Amino acid sequence: MKKVVKELIPYVVIVIVVVLIRSFIMTPVIVSGDSMDPTLKDKELLLLNKINYRVNDIKRFDIVVIRHENKEIIKRVIGLPGEEVLYRNNTLYIDGHELVNNYSYNGNASTENFKTNDFSLKTICNCTRIPDDKYLVLGDNRSVSADSRIFGLFDRKDIEGSVEVSLWPIKIVK
Repeated sequence: MKKVVKELIPYVVIVIVVVLIRSFIMTPVIVSGDSMDPTLKDKELLLLNKINYRVNDIKRFDIVVIRHENKEIIKRVIGLPGEEVLYRNNTLYIDGHELVNNYSYNGNASTENFKTNDFSLKTICNCTRIPDDKYLVLGDNRSVSADSRIFGLFDRKDIEGSVEVSLWPIKIVK
C-alpha cells in the first residue's frame, strides 16, 4: 500500500499545480461570436492572464475578459475611470481630444456598413465621467458588438484578466 501511495504522489502534485495555475494565473478562453473581428475570430483559443491586473493597471486598448451574467465576454478597454468619453461622427473623443482608434473594424470605419452610432457617457450611464473602478469597453466590430453601449460600464472586479496570446491560431494579440 505504501508503494502505491508513493507512486501516486507525483501525479497528485501535478494535478494540484495545474488546478492552481488554472485558477489563479492562466486559463484558456474561447472567443464566442464576431464582436472582436478582425482582431479575434469566432472560436479562437486564447490564454487569459489572470495575474496581470493584480500587479499592473488596466490600460486603454487592452483586450480583457469580463465576467457578465455568468458568461465570459471579450472586449477592448476604451474608457478609463475619471475620463469623459464621446463618440461622434465615427470619431472617438477622450476628455475632448480625438483619439486615434485603429482597433475598430475597418480602421476608421469610413463606410456606411461599419459606421458606429454616436454615443456618450450620458446615454450609457447617465454620467459625465467614468466613475472610479468602472471601465467602458467596446468590441472591435462595433456594428455587431454587445458591449458597454448595451450593458453599461463594467466594474473592475468583473474584469478577470487580459489576453495577449492566442493559442490557436498561435499569435500575439494586440
